[in-house]
Formats: sequence, C-alpha cells, structure tokens
Amino acid sequence: MARSSNDSWDLASSVGTTATMVAAGRAMASAASGALIDDPFAAPLVRAVGVEFFTMMIDGELDLSVFGDASPERAEAMVNGMAVRTRFFDDCALASTAAGARQVVILASGLDSRAYRLPWPDGTRVFELDQPEVISFKTSTLAGLGAQPTATRRAIPIDLRDDWPAALRDNGFDPSARTAWLAEGLLIYLPPEAQDQLFDRITALSAPGSTIATEWAPGIVDLDAEKARAMSAPLRDHGLDIDMPSLVYAGQRTPVMDYLRSIGWQVSGTPRDELLARFALPTPGDAAPDGPLGEIVYVSAELSTGTPPATAR
Repeated sequence: MARSSNDSWDLASSVGTTATMVAAGRAMASAASGALIDDPFAAPLVRAVGVEFFTMMIDGELDLSVFGDASPERAEAMVNGMAVRTRFFDDCALASTAAGARQVVILASGLDSRAYRLPWPDGTRVFELDQPEVISFKTSTLAGLGAQPTATRRAIPIDLRDDWPAALRDNGFDPSARTAWLAEGLLIYLPPEAQDQLFDRITALSAPGSTIATEWAPGIVDLDAEKARAMSAPLRDHGLDIDMPSLVYAGQRTPVMDYLRSIGWQVSGTPRDELLARFALPTPGDAAPDGPLGEIVYVSAELSTGTPPATAR
C-alpha cells in the first residue's frame, strides 16, 4: 500500500517492518565472529514482534540468497553493512556525549536499544520518538526482559509529522543545551520537503556544538522502482509482504550534506565502503552490487558557534 499523509504502522506492517528488518540485521551482526557491535536486545525484540521471516533470519534458518544474490559474499556484505552502519551511529552519539552533550534525541527510534546498551556518561538523557504503537511495544517488551536503561530514557509516542518539537520540550528537553541528534534510516521515508523541515526543526532546537548523525541515499532521487520491486519479490515469495518502492519517497531532494551546510552545520560524509575499510571488512565488490539506493553516505555534522537558529516550519 502506498504511503499517505496520515498513515500509521506497528512493527509488523508498512514502514515498521523495515525497523524490524534492521533489528534483525543488528542481531546477526552482533552474533558474527569479531563483531563490531553488541546489541543483546535486538534478537529478543525481533522474536517478540513475531514476523516469522525475521525470526528465521536470526536463527540461521533462512537462505539469505532471497535478498538477491546466492553468494556467501552477499550474505556477509549484508551483515557487515549493518555492523558498520550501527557502529557509525553509536560512535557519533558517544563522541558527542564525551565532548559534553548530555541530551541525545533518537528520531524514529524503532527497535533501537541504544538507551539500554551504550555506556552513557552520568546525567545523559536519551529521548526516543516514534509512533505510539512502536514506543509502547518496545518499552513493554524490554521491561519484560528485565532490561534497564543506562541513561535517563524519555520515550515520546508521537508521529514526526506532528508537533514533535513541542512534545520534546514538554518532556524536559532543553534547547539551550548541546544535543546529539540521531536520524538513522529515516530520510528516505520522508517527502523531500519534510526532510528539509526536519533539519530546520532540529537546528531551531540546537545549541552551538550540537551534532547530527544521519545518512544520504543518492539513489532515492531517481529510484528505479521496478528494480527495487524485483529485488523485494523473493521476500514476498517467502512470506514477507514488503514493497519498498511504495514505502519510500523518491524524486528530487536537496542532498543532505548541502542542506545542512546551508543552515550552518559543519558537515562531513563517509561512504559505506570507506567505513568497511576502516574496520578492515571486505567491500562488496562484484559479488554484491549496490541496490537501487546506491552507496549510502553516512553523514556527521556539528552546529557552528554563533549560527542563527533556523525557523521551524
């Protein structure tokens, strides 16, 4: 089903399904030999969602060739890609708090468990924003597992199309304090104008020295919907009803790094293959060609001193 301006989801439907897929990837990356990440909550959260396809993935009962390539290299590349993606956002958040930030905001947090698994400095508050059903499910599931946050966690059930800045402030967020913002795996699910609005709102809420970690998927501009649909067809054949072209917003949009620079952020970008090389992991090469979204560029930015606040739209 195509997206609409008032659609909603849980973790087994629509955009929520992709959050569960990402958590399954984190579970597999955590179990890999010499793992770059350690997310002990990913697997139990995926099991609790109850989508058989993802449960089979993390149990090693699913042939990963259904994702489009029969080679073992392709399966390894998928796991490595999720490992470096997760590590990038972990490192950005921890670097920001090491530099003095004590507020972390995770937008569209899905099954993210950073509030429970990262070694936050004393006094850190982690704000998580997502759909009400998603927040409720994760909170209750982790409580049932006996998990305890390693920071002060503020879970805010709100759609990012609503007035989430007001909800943040109502839950104790301080715009005058430095903040580490995480927008992981989010932007392709926003219309182009909503992407710009998101960064305007973040900037309006950010003190100098605040940071953003996000990513840029260049292929979203001219997404080949038929190619993307063909790649997801085998997933449907194995019981996973997901159609990526209907979930994302393709078309022209301002590249993330350009837009952030234009509103006062100091920006750097790291292509996925560079991250893989940094951690001595093999790059996919011909065995695992880039998908329709192209090679992801991971973006980190810091708000310059004296930057005038953006007008929230």
